[in-house]
Amino acid sequence: MNREMLMLVDAISREKNVERDVVFGAVESALAQATKKLYAGDVDIRVAIDRDSGAYETFRRWHVVPDEAGLQLPDQEILLFEAKEEVPDIEVDEYIEEPVESLPIGRIGAMAAKQVILQKIRDAEREMLLNDFMSRGEKIFTGTVKRLDKGDIIVEAGRVEGRLRRSEMIPKENLRNGDRVRAMIMEVDLTLRGAPIILSRSAPEFMIELFRNEVPEIEQGLLEIKSCARDPGSRAKIAVLSHDKRVDPIGTCVGVRGTRVNAVTNELAGERVDIVLWSEDPAQFVIGALAPANVSSIVVDEEKHAMDVVVDEENLAIAIGRGGQNVRLASDLTGWKINIMDANESAQKQAEETSVTRQLFMEKLDVDEEIADILIHEGFTSLEEVAYVPIAEMLEIESFDEDTVNELRARAKDALLTMEIAKEESVESVSQDLRDLEGLTPDLIAKLAGAGVHTRDDLADLAVDELTEITGQSADEAKALILKAREHWFAGSQE
Repeated sequence: MNREMLMLVDAISREKNVERDVVFGAVESALAQATKKLYAGDVDIRVAIDRDSGAYETFRRWHVVPDEAGLQLPDQEILLFEAKEEVPDIEVDEYIEEPVESLPIGRIGAMAAKQVILQKIRDAEREMLLNDFMSRGEKIFTGTVKRLDKGDIIVEAGRVEGRLRRSEMIPKENLRNGDRVRAMIMEVDLTLRGAPIILSRSAPEFMIELFRNEVPEIEQGLLEIKSCARDPGSRAKIAVLSHDKRVDPIGTCVGVRGTRVNAVTNELAGERVDIVLWSEDPAQFVIGALAPANVSSIVVDEEKHAMDVVVDEENLAIAIGRGGQNVRLASDLTGWKINIMDANESAQKQAEETSVTRQLFMEKLDVDEEIADILIHEGFTSLEEVAYVPIAEMLEIESFDEDTVNELRARAKDALLTMEIAKEESVESVSQDLRDLEGLTPDLIAKLAGAGVHTRDDLADLAVDELTEITGQSADEAKALILKAREHWFAGSQE
């Protein structure tokens, strides 16, 4: 029987063009699975076949786990202190093995063994093909549509298959069997049967890679695509930077008579591409990203990572784009929240902010409107700036003498201290279950307390717009926080 096993292994190895060790592993697995059926529990069996003689041994084994972990799988695990009684120098994650009677191959059932062996061989072949494909380092998968699988498209390249999910396709793109397809390799998931390579035609990375293939200067390091934002099948923006002053980044990506950008557009079902010059200056970058709209002025809010962009009436529709597409893509490209407004809206917002700041200075610094307006005119927007900006800068204000500056700074520091004490007191009024809620920072807790939200149920009762008004969060952040606060309402019903 041992001689027959060796002949079987050699025959399968030659027929399937896989190494003998792979076939031996499949046979060992088949024997182990059959042996496990002789036991009532979920035991762990290992079979070891001698590669030269074909003789084999069978072992039942237990995985050594830390004493404090306890036994999660009693039929397969043993605590460290028990294992050390048998093998004094054994360590956690090693195995205790006990020889058991080997099952004769004839009792396994030829068909069962053959199926396990062939499956192992198929898995090994698939892994070899996949490893060979991935070793080429290709980022774009090129193949033909083989079939549909639950809405996904299976793309075949040689003997390797990729999966293009519906969510990763370009909208309104109609792919049929036999069509040639190119897509970005996003990941490899070996747990997926059949097509383990996950593809995308809608990812920004796909457009970047297409430009890399069309523009040699990118591969040479003369140009760099810094970011990309897409509305798949409709419009996209890419930000490019030249590392060589002699190379025009936009013109190089466009190509002679638009050949390079058109090649990308044609591959992406007519998706129009705006090529933007990347800049270290965020404001300049946003201005470029909003093209073709002309920007009149821009105000940067570093704290909120947002910009108020003012455009004239003629450019308002262009800046926003159809359905907000232009401003949305510009925001995705730059990473900044962009608020588009006309001159009247900007003036109104600025007046409202000035009024709020004026009121703050008059109340907290105990000054009249004239002093507050001087501070605002000089660019002061918060008590922190009044208290801690270098004194030399404040002394440059013509309307203030040294005594006035020192007094204003002292009042600002006193006001900040008073506000901090009040903030701590308000936080103390908040219930412990609300303080412990995941995602709540001390600053958010203080804002909630100031609005009369003191318990988890108070927060859970809020509407999304109410919470955004209190905390200044985005609607998505507010929604997530409210849902988190409501979890305990449903915990009992799910048990």
